[in-house]
Amino acid sequence: MRIRAQVAMVMNLDKCIGCHTCSVTCKQTWTNREGTEYVWFNNVETKPGIGYPKHYEDQDRWHGGWQLDRKGRLTLRSGGRVKRLTRIFSNPDLPSIDDYYEPATFDKDILVGAPAGLNDTPVKRPHSALTGEPMTVEWGANWEDSLGGAHERADQDPNITGMPPEAAAKVKFEFEKTFMFHLPRICEHCLNPACVSACPSGAMYKREEDGIVLVDQNKCRGWRMCVSACPYKKVYVNHATGKAEKCTFCFPRIEAGQPTICSETCVGRLRYLGIVFYDEDAVLAAASVKDERDLLDAQRDVFLDPHDPVVRQAALDAGMPEEWVEAARLSPVWRLISEYRIALPLHPEYRTLPMVWYVPPLSPVLDATGAAGRDDTDADDVFHTIRDLRIPVEYLAELFTAGDADAAAGVLMKLAAMRSYMRARTLDGTFAQELLEGIGMTGEQVEAMYRLLAIAKYDERYVIPTAYTKDAAALEAQATASDGCSLDCEGGPGMGGSDGIKAVTERFHLVEDGGDGGDTVHVGRRELVTRRPDGRMGLTIDPTRERS
Repeated sequence: MRIRAQVAMVMNLDKCIGCHTCSVTCKQTWTNREGTEYVWFNNVETKPGIGYPKHYEDQDRWHGGWQLDRKGRLTLRSGGRVKRLTRIFSNPDLPSIDDYYEPATFDKDILVGAPAGLNDTPVKRPHSALTGEPMTVEWGANWEDSLGGAHERADQDPNITGMPPEAAAKVKFEFEKTFMFHLPRICEHCLNPACVSACPSGAMYKREEDGIVLVDQNKCRGWRMCVSACPYKKVYVNHATGKAEKCTFCFPRIEAGQPTICSETCVGRLRYLGIVFYDEDAVLAAASVKDERDLLDAQRDVFLDPHDPVVRQAALDAGMPEEWVEAARLSPVWRLISEYRIALPLHPEYRTLPMVWYVPPLSPVLDATGAAGRDDTDADDVFHTIRDLRIPVEYLAELFTAGDADAAAGVLMKLAAMRSYMRARTLDGTFAQELLEGIGMTGEQVEAMYRLLAIAKYDERYVIPTAYTKDAAALEAQATASDGCSLDCEGGPGMGGSDGIKAVTERFHLVEDGGDGGDTVHVGRRELVTRRPDGRMGLTIDPTRERS
């Protein structure tokens, strides 16, 4: 057993209101610069819908993720090295700008400088941010928000086409009467990332210490194989630099023990962050199980119980500090995934073993219960609705359980039982023992699950240890001996020039004399930003550290 730690996220979809605050703050922090106008490390999709970029879930078209060959071996859908080499200068599996959207800008001077006395109201027209030519805005990252345009395109949702025909027909026929929910998406920081394996230059890597997947900007040559291989299409190309970029899991914040910016600013408080221990030796076998519907349980089996003394000792023996072991024990992510078993991965059939999981939404089921004339406060009525209603259960199964409707329904039943149990517990003090027996949980577990999902405080939702102490000396030496890290480059992700670095410095507020004529920002246990004697500043993250 080789024990590893992974920073992971769980999102409770019942609490997402689709406000897009997470997308905007991520955009302002990481991709508010030339070359990334179309890039959204975090975006919120309305489901059902074809998503962003268009039809990204259709792997018959894009060939992303992994598949098993005839001998049962795990291979990239995009092909082996020889096939990728033949396509290195002409890759047919890349989304075009039309699959994303052509970013637009507006000439605001027309409004400001319009002369007085005009009979017509001046209008600012959209111009392409890429070519500067006048354009018509026809698509965007949020085009389908709250079922906008759903009557035209929602029946093309790959998840609907994968459903049984009778269920899919019902969605198309009575779309407005079925359901809707919001799905926030970021990079999955997978345990078995296809993007890392597909990168010809070795620029994509998964950090050994916390599992975050990053791009070394110094090594990236813009081959774009990572874009094709990622089944979630969360790797983008900066058209100004020609290099790949992706969600960094806000690693400077994570290293400081702080949540990602999307989590920090989430209005619905639906995101949970924590450490998960897993067995690296078990990853390949878990991703290679024959039946796609077994992938959910296979990935859960990869995770290690942080309460187990053997696991805790193995983590300490592997060099993890006590702080990390304790953080894993308190991790809300592990509880939602492995203890309560109500969090599910997004498209496990891609075999990447994603590490951003979701608590599926119960609200559409409650709406359907009321529409059927049943009592949505009665657990029996809700249970019957879940069993009878193949939508959205079939749809949720396509998203989260590789089509296993029973697994999706089981999670919804746990959530419904929790609501009914807590309602009875609060109103008249009764204990619905039959509900507990039906879902195989104790009253203490249900109440703890309710607290975590409904009223958990900040430090219960985000349990993030600071970076390893052992890295501090090496990072400090690297900061003074080198020109900075691979992110400290012209047009680099999240930098945006000196102003971008200044913003990072001001956010952490911890500046002191670095002892070498410059100032060093100390965050947690490791130096994050250094102002060198020549006046330049850079992130002191070592791009040459050992990688898994």
